[in-house]
Amino acid sequence: MPCNASASPRPPLGESGFGVAAYAADGGTALIEYGWAGIIYNRDMPLSEGTAAAAVRATINNRDFTYSVDGRLITTFGLYSYRFREGADPDRLHADLQALGMDLDDECPRFPEDPVSSALALAERATGVHLSRARYAGPALIGPTDHLYPSW
Repeated sequence: MPCNASASPRPPLGESGFGVAAYAADGGTALIEYGWAGIIYNRDMPLSEGTAAAAVRATINNRDFTYSVDGRLITTFGLYSYRFREGADPDRLHADLQALGMDLDDECPRFPEDPVSSALALAERATGVHLSRARYAGPALIGPTDHLYPSW
């Protein structure tokens, strides 16, 4: 979160109902955004040197994956359109995608059965951050994101 943002355990979300929860996870921190706007997902946030971030967006309209290292976009693609991937090194996670069973050669590439679960597994492989059920059920810092998108 930006240094001027405040968060405390379980505060109310902003007027928009949007917010972000930060969970302690094995290997790092997992952020889970509340709301459909993708306020955190769509922000270009600088990362510390040596830091990797993976984001999975799953809304009624979008199912996307993005992976960045040192603030540089490495790869991004829709979960149903891998062949349209973009980034500085769009094929970097190709072996991981194959290991997870994504059909990369098909006209309609897709993750098996549950694309969001597979994308979360890819995020874990790429970053080394694992959010267990126990950690997800535990305490989190939650704060509003209205100040990040002032037109809400």
